[in-house]
Amino acid sequence: MARLFGTDGVRGLANREVTPALALQLGEAAGRYVLAHTKENNGNKPLAIIGRDTRISGEFLDHALAAGLASAGLDVRRIGIVTTPTVAHLAATEENVAVGAMISASHNPMPDNGIKFFAHGGYKLEDAVEDRIEALLTEAWEPPIGGGVGEIEFNDTLAEAAYIEHLVDACGTSLKGLRIAVDCANGAASKLGPEALREAGADVVVINASPDGHNINDACGSTHPEQLQAVTVASEADFGVAYDGDADRCLAVDHEGNLVDGDKIMGALALDLRSRGELAHDTLVVTVMSNLGLLLAMKERGINTVQTAVGDRYVLERMRAEGYTLGGEQSGHVIASQHATTGDGVLTSLLLARMVGESGQSLQASTSFVQRLPQTLINVAGVDKDRAGSDEALQAAVQEVEQRLGDTGRVLLRPSGTEPLVRVMIEAATQDEADRESEYLAGVVKDRLAL
Repeated sequence: MARLFGTDGVRGLANREVTPALALQLGEAAGRYVLAHTKENNGNKPLAIIGRDTRISGEFLDHALAAGLASAGLDVRRIGIVTTPTVAHLAATEENVAVGAMISASHNPMPDNGIKFFAHGGYKLEDAVEDRIEALLTEAWEPPIGGGVGEIEFNDTLAEAAYIEHLVDACGTSLKGLRIAVDCANGAASKLGPEALREAGADVVVINASPDGHNINDACGSTHPEQLQAVTVASEADFGVAYDGDADRCLAVDHEGNLVDGDKIMGALALDLRSRGELAHDTLVVTVMSNLGLLLAMKERGINTVQTAVGDRYVLERMRAEGYTLGGEQSGHVIASQHATTGDGVLTSLLLARMVGESGQSLQASTSFVQRLPQTLINVAGVDKDRAGSDEALQAAVQEVEQRLGDTGRVLLRPSGTEPLVRVMIEAATQDEADRESEYLAGVVKDRLAL
């Protein structure tokens, strides 16, 4: 049986896979786990906070999750529409918060939704903790009664203001004189993102900041930067940034409308933080999805790179274990651990703006040293992703491609942690070679893993 939790919580089609019943049960199970691992605090019940993005399904999932947590004996504070990093920050900074929950499917289309938890301290739950919560879903228990159940309150006014103040403090300098175009993806950062940049002094041009419950990530945001590219050029902005639905990732656009992906962002921020004496061990932590061009560019400039499995949680685990201060993913999850415990798109945009403003260089000039190797990524749907690592013929095909590429490229084949598909990525000396080899390997995946 497949594991319920993926690389970023529980995610699927809302009201089919991620249902109110599942949210209720997850709340009960998470609450039971928290109660079993939280010390008594002067007789007060542990507190859970719940945030959500702008999807219409988030409304009923919010209520169901809150009911489950309260029925297990936790007090619950629902904080409304906020970014994922806001929930993580509150779990890290509010002493009485025992667990944080975010209802979001991040960059996925509107019909999807998901639930992810943060432990006290602001970090995503470890795999073992998620597995224990999943096990509790089917274990019998004696629910509390009477005064043993928790209370539920709603307060959507305090979290955002406090988090904007935190973000501006993290920026630490005035952004006056910079014009920044911002695509909010009609998501959780529709208000917070522009306000934080304006509070720091920037002139902000805003698009896709009118969420209606249905338009989150719809042809906008970090997965569809075309609007931002056009607006950045038309408004003569210094650069543009695009968030995803819960604003835990950020991609950028330079003043000429060229896309600046997470690899280029991380490379530029690594140099910037090193110049400030803030890049611990002169090391950047990336996943296996980062382009080989980033690794080569970092090596040439004396910066070490450490690779992890895909998922910002695994990046952060490595950062915490070895004391690193910067890491992230090509997709735009960037973790600056001095200021955040998870990927934070708004924080990333502020740090980019600080770099551009203080260096006097354009974003294009600051990121041009990272030269991407030709890369092709094919998402193969309609297959049994759980057999991707065990099919012998498929593994033989991977070795065959690796031999043909030699030292001039690489192969990455992995099942998605959040979607029902297998990702085939090829990097090669030329785009034609990358396209050809990826099409070949994708064909093998379709044939061998067909349902």
